[in-house]
Amino acid sequence: MFVQISKEEYKKEISKKAWYQTNNIIWTIIFLYPIFSIVDFIYANNIWLQFLIVRIITVLIIYGLNSFFQLRKYNYRLLLHICFFLLSVTAALLCNIVNLQQQPTYFLIYAIIILFFNLQVFWEPINSIVQVLVAFLLLAVFYNVLNLNDYSLDLVIDNGGQMFFIIAFISCLIPNSRFKVIARDVRSQILIEKSNEQLKEQNQNINEKNNIIDRQYEQLRKLDEQKNSFINIAGHDLKNLIGQIVMSNNMLIEEDYRLSTDQKEYSSFIAQSADKMQYMLNKLMDVKEIESPEMKFNMEIFDINSEVAHVFKGLVETAQMKNIHLVDNVLKLPLNVKLDKVFVGQVFQNLLSNAIKFSQTNNNIKVVTSLQRQRFVFEIIDEGVAIGQDELDMMFNKLKTLNDASGTIESRLGLGLSIAKLMTQELGGELTYRSNDNGNYFRVEFYVIN
Repeated sequence: MFVQISKEEYKKEISKKAWYQTNNIIWTIIFLYPIFSIVDFIYANNIWLQFLIVRIITVLIIYGLNSFFQLRKYNYRLLLHICFFLLSVTAALLCNIVNLQQQPTYFLIYAIIILFFNLQVFWEPINSIVQVLVAFLLLAVFYNVLNLNDYSLDLVIDNGGQMFFIIAFISCLIPNSRFKVIARDVRSQILIEKSNEQLKEQNQNINEKNNIIDRQYEQLRKLDEQKNSFINIAGHDLKNLIGQIVMSNNMLIEEDYRLSTDQKEYSSFIAQSADKMQYMLNKLMDVKEIESPEMKFNMEIFDINSEVAHVFKGLVETAQMKNIHLVDNVLKLPLNVKLDKVFVGQVFQNLLSNAIKFSQTNNNIKVVTSLQRQRFVFEIIDEGVAIGQDELDMMFNKLKTLNDASGTIESRLGLGLSIAKLMTQELGGELTYRSNDNGNYFRVEFYVIN
């Protein structure tokens, strides 16, 4: 997660921090500066009242300037320079008019004021140097103008001046480090706040997605319940229908002496198909088995070529109804496999019936079986108009509505092809397909028994 800080954001936060520190200085001066009159009362008793009035006027001016600068949003540095100048005038004046014995005290107070500023202020170091230079200038001016006791400069320096100069210069080193530290803290604070905002947004997005997932899960759960209910109802009805078919077919078989050879063959075909339908229905009715990772198959050894021939024969009339000619290239050689006969037959049934369904009229469809590298190969070759590789991909993976080439809109579901692919994989076989300019091609492979 990468966070960027714009110059505007940085300047805004720096300004807020600077004004916070400035307010600390201003209000500390307002509350504490008049209290210095206690020192005046002790060390300069003859002038303490006058300077009390001066201190009170000074803090009132500073209070007014602070309100004015914040209202107009002026630069805080100028406000601090003005405030320091007002304090320096009073402090420098006192340092030059008191007796020599009291000078160390007032030089110390002056040094404390400068040190306090530099410990609290948030600005560039050059501003502190300017303050110290102003302090030296005021001391020099008042010394030349108000040296009432004719003290020599050496005496003034020895009586507190030297200490003041040392503290003042050392205090100028503080703002440099302080400015860098606070600026780094401000940047870190902005990064943390922006990172927290991004995390909150991501968390909100995750919660929204979780809510969507929960709603979709609830919908799927309801659909699953509806699916199970539908399977139970449909299965019950289909059992009745299949039972009626079996019963009616048995009635025909009981009077087979009245049937012709072809009718007997059709009756046998109906019986086999009904048995397969009953077998598959029993599988589908077991909902737990459908939802389990593995479907249980009834594995048996049989001739797979005869099963293909049986499926081929059952779909000849369906193809003729669309004027489609099925070409029989099924091997007459028996090839034994160990698979679920019903489901393997359903794979061939689904593939061939869908090939007929999607093919154009007056077309040839070849059904070819062969033995290649100990594998049984089942192929459907349709050299007509291509369905399209993308369309086949969709039909082999999900439900799909396809428009045929003739322009007639027919709603068709790719569920049969999806089932065929799933059954082939579950039985250990391989199903491939393609659709290009040469037409449509389907291929199924299963291992044969040595």
